[in-house]
Amino acid sequence: MNAENELFGVVPIIPTPFTEDEEIDEAALRDLIDFAVSSGIEAVCLPAYASEFYKLTDDEKLQVVRVAVSHAAGRLKIVAQSNHPSLRQAIRLAQANVAAGADVVSLAVPRIFSLPEDSLKAYLSGFLQSIPDTPVLIQDFNPGGSSISVGFIRELMAEHPNFKYLKLEEPLCAPKFESIIKETGGKIGLFEGWGGLYMLELIPLGIRGVMPGLAVSDILQKVFTLRNQGAHQRAFDLFEKVMPQIFFSLQNMELFHYAEKELLMARGILKNSVARKAAYIPDPSSVSYIKELNQRVLDVLNDETWEIKSLETTLSKA
Repeated sequence: MNAENELFGVVPIIPTPFTEDEEIDEAALRDLIDFAVSSGIEAVCLPAYASEFYKLTDDEKLQVVRVAVSHAAGRLKIVAQSNHPSLRQAIRLAQANVAAGADVVSLAVPRIFSLPEDSLKAYLSGFLQSIPDTPVLIQDFNPGGSSISVGFIRELMAEHPNFKYLKLEEPLCAPKFESIIKETGGKIGLFEGWGGLYMLELIPLGIRGVMPGLAVSDILQKVFTLRNQGAHQRAFDLFEKVMPQIFFSLQNMELFHYAEKELLMARGILKNSVARKAAYIPDPSSVSYIKELNQRVLDVLNDETWEIKSLETTLSKA
């Protein structure tokens, strides 16, 4: 693995922007990539859960990766999510994403139905073997149960050198993160998902980074840097200002899509907050509260004492 492909810090998930008729909006996607670059982000990931990947066709999944790689043009690294419950189709996506120029390939452990670890190992091993020269990030998002075991992770790492990163998103995960670091000698770069909700607890343990939504990624990058540099009070103070928005939006994945795109609209990056149906339709109280939460995020960005690195992005006219 080339050192240039190393992931560190905040690696946000790029949402899939849609037109009013729910077609992929490539111009808006380019705006999102530009925003990530201007915010000092070094890598982004798509199409993941926060990109509504489960509403995209396989061709559309490849489409958004190709647009991102082309427009990023080396300005940041692209982590191409290649999720599919079928190993055959996941391999097809991964190999196409590698051919498109993705720097890292990501895969979610299939969790539609419960499977024993032997079955999961056969699936993940087949995937890793299919792209042996490409670093792979494995994500385990399993709201209905436990994530893959430490022993499983250690064995997979020993057998597949391109298994470089692991993303977990579950509560009370600090002991597991510590065990993984110990058992793998720190060779697996650990990332926390779930909006970065547990990042302040996990950063001192040695995680490599967090993978939140794009709309607050510049703020969370500042939090990550402050915590790593030992400026703990400022890290907590800043995180506490955006935590209500993150916590509220993560009550429901479809609610997250709405809140995330509404915040990107408020920041002048997106023109609409369209999510593909079936989508969450918030009640008037939630709409009002999300606007209030998003305004509090804008207040942080407008407070020069925080020195958040983000630049104005001009919306594409196309």
